[in-house]
Amino acid sequence: MKIAVLGGLGLQGRAAIADLVVSDGVEEIVCVDTAADGPARIAGLTDLARVRFVVPDGAIGPALAKVLDDVDAVIDLLPQPLMREAVQAAIATRTPLVTTNYAKSIADLAPAAEQAGVPIMTECGLDPGIDLVLYARAAKQFDSITAIDSYCGGIPEPKAMAKPLCYKVSWNFDMVLVSQNRDSVMIEDGKRVAVPAGQQHANPFIHEIEVAGLGKLEAFPNGDALRYVEMLDAAKGLCRSGRYTLRWPGWSAFWAPLKELGFLSEDKVPGTSNSPREFLGRLLGPQLQYGPGEKDLCVMRNVFSGLEGGRAKTVTSDLIIERDLVSGLFGMSLGVGYPASIVAQMLARDDITKPGLLNPLLDVPDEPFFDSLARRGINVTETVAWG
Repeated sequence: MKIAVLGGLGLQGRAAIADLVVSDGVEEIVCVDTAADGPARIAGLTDLARVRFVVPDGAIGPALAKVLDDVDAVIDLLPQPLMREAVQAAIATRTPLVTTNYAKSIADLAPAAEQAGVPIMTECGLDPGIDLVLYARAAKQFDSITAIDSYCGGIPEPKAMAKPLCYKVSWNFDMVLVSQNRDSVMIEDGKRVAVPAGQQHANPFIHEIEVAGLGKLEAFPNGDALRYVEMLDAAKGLCRSGRYTLRWPGWSAFWAPLKELGFLSEDKVPGTSNSPREFLGRLLGPQLQYGPGEKDLCVMRNVFSGLEGGRAKTVTSDLIIERDLVSGLFGMSLGVGYPASIVAQMLARDDITKPGLLNPLLDVPDEPFFDSLARRGINVTETVAWG
């Protein structure tokens, strides 16, 4: 099979390519990126014998369509504003596509994808991605689900923490800041509760969880819990749900006053070409880089509570992915790139053939998916408590 990786020289793209190169049945990987020195950028990371580098020329849509017309599946890891171009090219060439981006911005393309008979798997990375397949697996373990608490975050290992943020950058820091301007939707006492972006770091839902080997981590709302719950038949009587980002304690206390003062505003500062958020990205990003011997940790926990056979039951799924110091690939990159690679291969093999805009919660077979992650050293541990 031939698989293209759009944005293949980025942090996540390199992880996807590294996985595809060692995957059985993958004959060629097409790395599409605007950088002209592709081989040099990933030399030493992986065997390049089956990697073909393409630098798009001219208008992005036709350039992508030309590449996709010659592959069996494609992984879209381009910046979010280019997602639509990638999906439109996949529909035009009838090439199955995996993207890690949210489906909301391309919802209008669903009829075209269905008519073309092409599967477009959206939201298929770490979070969202792995967590959504965990939702699907949990649904099989309950007669009814009454609570879902979903946690995920990228943090530095304890020895790599630096005050006052206790944070370092394992992906795009601008996007970290953008995510702090995101509204959230919670479910409390069976009712929808909105948490505006302005209150993300100052609201009653902020709390701490205990993670074995790490200690206490801070959780704050950062996502639309209701959207995914609505996909689960077993969760129709849900009483509580939230999607939370994890950080070392003190994160919200740091950002709450800065947000109140406008430091995360997207509005341009009068007399300048930058917004406060853009300024912070350029000021802080370079100061928050990992050293070559430092690890990032991706910590994920999903807690499902409900009833099975009339008995109360709680299933807790835990996952930690850490940086591979040999390749230098971050845990965050592996957590995004590996799921995208696994599902792209499923699409190329026709293991998933349903056309239209798809979602991992509904459309990724959970057992083969988690078996594939385990073979790559990413293991989900699950505990069950009754009572």
